[in-house]
Amino acid sequence: MSFEDIVVERVENWIEIQINRPEKLNSLREKTAGEILEAMADAEHDRSIAAVILKGTEKAFCTGIDTSEFQIGDNEYFDFYRLRRRSRKVNSLFRELPNYTKPVITAIEGFALGGGLELALVGDMIVAGEKAKLGLPEIKLGLMPGGGGTQTLPRLIGKPLAKELMWTGRRISATEAKEYRLVNHVTAAGGALEKAREIARSIGENAPLSVMFTKGVIDRGIDMSLPDGFTAEGDVSFMLYFTKDRQEGLTAFREKRAPKFKGE
Repeated sequence: MSFEDIVVERVENWIEIQINRPEKLNSLREKTAGEILEAMADAEHDRSIAAVILKGTEKAFCTGIDTSEFQIGDNEYFDFYRLRRRSRKVNSLFRELPNYTKPVITAIEGFALGGGLELALVGDMIVAGEKAKLGLPEIKLGLMPGGGGTQTLPRLIGKPLAKELMWTGRRISATEAKEYRLVNHVTAAGGALEKAREIARSIGENAPLSVMFTKGVIDRGIDMSLPDGFTAEGDVSFMLYFTKDRQEGLTAFREKRAPKFKGE
């Protein structure tokens, strides 16, 4: 596939999607979002791909939505509202990413601001280089987070701290983000991608259906009552009894060898 705004590379058994608009600090436009959605859809249906790594460049992972996309003509506000709800690719990206069935790891170097941080938050985990700067500065522009930030950030770090970060618009360091449990790991500058690859490699060694089912139960269960979550977990885990990978895993354990999972 040939893309204009992103670079897609197959590495071992995962793909890496690089936002590649350095002249715009990797801000997202409609084309960028559409290309990411297309690349991820292709990967989702490829059984040999275990995970996706989202990345940017040394200076910026992503600095939000391209400001040129904020231009709305006179008497077009309701049309833009409908577009945003129904067909705008940027909005579709933020809605669809949480439903993706394979792990999404975001590697951040440099800036992850506004919609860029929100994009990382709708993935599964974040690895950041020590010089990374994260924040939701929309309030300083008379705006507010519109890519899910008001929903994802409080669930990760709690309401009071999320409100502080959104209402002040301040940027936080990678170390502070890890203290808040916003990121999984902080590496030396330039090392986020390699750590993300290490995680993707480890995930890829395991049964893909088990990973997929676990991801789904965690993501849906967070908004369930504990008894409902237990029920959902029990029902889904029982489905694995009918997979070939379960038998392969148990057989490999008895034979003291590495399993060969196929996602079946």
